Amino acid sequence: MSAKSENGQSGNVVAIVTMIFLFAMISFVTNLAAPIGVIWKNQPALEGSNFLGMMGNMMNFLAYLFMGIPAGKLLTKIGYKKTALVAIAVGLLGVFVQYLSGVVAVGSILFSLPANWFIYLLGAFIAGFSVCMLNTVVNPMLNLLGGGGKKGNQLLQVGGTFNSLSATLTPMFVGALIGQVTKDTAITDVNPVLFIAMAVFAAAFVILSFIPISDPEQSKTGAGVVFEHSAWKFRHLVFGAIGIFVYVGVEIGIPGTLNFFLADKTAKGGGLDPETAAAIAGFVAGTYWFMMLVGRFLGGLLGGKISSKAQLIAVCVLGLVFVGLFIVLPVSLKTSMPVFKGSEGFGLAQVPLGALFLVLCGLCTSVMWGGIFNLATEGLGKYTAQGSGIFMTMVVGGGILPLIQNKLADATNYHVSYLVIVAGLAYLLWYALVGCKNVNKDIPVE
Repeated sequence: MSAKSENGQSGNVVAIVTMIFLFAMISFVTNLAAPIGVIWKNQPALEGSNFLGMMGNMMNFLAYLFMGIPAGKLLTKIGYKKTALVAIAVGLLGVFVQYLSGVVAVGSILFSLPANWFIYLLGAFIAGFSVCMLNTVVNPMLNLLGGGGKKGNQLLQVGGTFNSLSATLTPMFVGALIGQVTKDTAITDVNPVLFIAMAVFAAAFVILSFIPISDPEQSKTGAGVVFEHSAWKFRHLVFGAIGIFVYVGVEIGIPGTLNFFLADKTAKGGGLDPETAAAIAGFVAGTYWFMMLVGRFLGGLLGGKISSKAQLIAVCVLGLVFVGLFIVLPVSLKTSMPVFKGSEGFGLAQVPLGALFLVLCGLCTSVMWGGIFNLATEGLGKYTAQGSGIFMTMVVGGGILPLIQNKLADATNYHVSYLVIVAGLAYLLWYALVGCKNVNKDIPVE
């Protein structure tokens, strides 16, 4: 009995470590979009449009709209491991297509936009299918392996810590490779990052193929399980799905638009030296993700002691304060931040004080995903996989809200565009206070 228990615990540890590793891969691919978007928006054909520059991010998240629910069904049909392997293979293809956008010489097509740009968007879309499937696997599995509740939330926060580490390094690395952005800057300048991404996917596929992973609660994911209702019947899940739509838009919109703001050479921008603006912008945006890493690390330590509801309420209030300060503070008010300054190496750079408050928002958004997911799936039982698929569909908000925000930035300015973020945080605060209550406990979930 003891040996069997030890083997079970060992298997759980392997499964947990594997899922955490995949968590890091998700952010590595996702966070390529914003810094690469800086390159595309500065191409003459795109005429400095923030809206068009953010389209790669949009395509990445648009994939969730099409793949979210099918990913949940795929998870139910073939299990966690096989779904992860399919996702990794698709991710490798997506990054490869993005690489091709920089090496295939083709002329201009639709609306006088470069054909290479459309190839890049296709690659971002394919990569989006991958991260959608990976998210569908990782989140419910970590929650279930932790036994749900506070322990499940704690594991999600630990996984999120590694997710944030990867997210921190990606824009910093890309920004350092780009350096000064000119009309001659091309996506081939970031090929080393794309090569790393492809190598990581290939290695992960091989490693995962040899790791034995048993699906948690297999009896609830088999073909013989009868679902008398739909996961949509749970009101707290529906409100939580909307919350995920809003949250991912907030999480991506804050650093993505900040990157554009600091790298912008026009009067709307952050007033940085044009020669080092892109590198500095990438590092400042990367610092936001580092703050998420710190927040998730703390969340992992405290997740077993503080409820998801209490955490979500606190960070939403603090986030509203930070974003509000960015909106009202003038660009001329500066502060120093440690960054990579291109040929000058590492050092301190003067950036708008408001940018620092946006960076600190990373501490707030760090625990939101785990908190919302945990609150929304609590008590779903056999409907958990369906609920996860619904969640993945709503992650499309990470593409739609930043697109709306940057369209507003084009029409007005960057500061006004952050009112989109304020509205999102206000909804999440309402969900934490009111919308997360499970009022459908009469539905059988065993």
